[in-house]
Amino acid sequence: MKIITNTMDFSPGLMFGCGQCFRFTQVGDGVYRGVAFGRVLTLEDTPEGVALDCTQEDFDSVWHHYFDLGLDYGRVREKVDIGGFMADAIEFGRGIRILKQDFWEALCSFIISQCNNIPRIRGVIERMCAAYGEPIEKYGLNTFPTPQVIAGLSVDDLRKLGTGYRAEYILSAARAVTGGELTAEKLSKIPFNDAKKELMTIHGIGDKVANCVLLYGLYRLDAFPVDVWMKRALERYFPPKFDPSVFGEYAGIAQQYVFHYVRVGQSKHPAPADGTGALVT
Repeated sequence: MKIITNTMDFSPGLMFGCGQCFRFTQVGDGVYRGVAFGRVLTLEDTPEGVALDCTQEDFDSVWHHYFDLGLDYGRVREKVDIGGFMADAIEFGRGIRILKQDFWEALCSFIISQCNNIPRIRGVIERMCAAYGEPIEKYGLNTFPTPQVIAGLSVDDLRKLGTGYRAEYILSAARAVTGGELTAEKLSKIPFNDAKKELMTIHGIGDKVANCVLLYGLYRLDAFPVDVWMKRALERYFPPKFDPSVFGEYAGIAQQYVFHYVRVGQSKHPAPADGTGALVT
C-alpha cells in the first residue's frame, strides 16, 4: 500500500474523468480501479490521502511514472495561469495530472474517440479488452490487446465490438505499429511537427487525434488537442487567433484544464455578453 498525501495535486476522480484515459472507473465511494501496463490498480480516498493498492516495487517501477509524480504541478499552474477564465479552469481542474500512458493503447483509444462520447469509448475499449486482451487474475479484468493481436483481425471482427467506421483506422494503425512505421521511440525524439505529420500519414488520423496521441501516449506536453469542446472554449473565452504557445512547454496541461472545465463546469463561467472572449479580467 502506498499513500499519496498531496491530494491537492492528485485527484483520481479528476484524472480518470477528464477524458484522457478510459480504463479506470469508479467502483465505490471514493474508490477507483483500472488497468495500465498490464497491472491492476485500486485507488481509494482515505483521511490520510489517496491509497494505492500496490507493492512498493510496482509503485516505483510503474505507478510513479504513470502518474508523473516527479512533476511539480504547483510550478505548472504558475506557468499556465494567465488569469481570467484560465485561472478559473485551473482551480476547477486542480488535481488533474497528465498520465504517461502506453503509446499503442493511447493511439488505439483516441482513434476510437473520434466523433464519440466518453461512455461509448469506454464501452468499445472494454469489449476489445475482454475479447482480445489477456486475462488478469484480479477482478476479472483484461490487459489491453497488443497491436500484434489487433493487426491479425479483420475489419468485421473490429466492427462487432462497436467501432463502426473506425475499424479500418484501428487496423491501419495496428499494422503500422507492428510493421515498424510508427514507433514510440522515434516519435518521441523527432521534432513535434514531424511527429504529428508521421501520425497523420496513417489512414483516419487527423490533427485532433494526432495531438491526443502526442500528449497522452508520447508525453509531448506541448501538444494542444482541439475538439468541439476546445473550439467552443477558444471562441467564447479567448481572443481571436489565440496562440496556445503562450502556455509554453505545458500547453497540453493547460488544454486539459480548459477541456475539463468547459465540458463539466462551464455553467460556472458564462461567456461574455459581447462574444469577444474574456481571457484576462
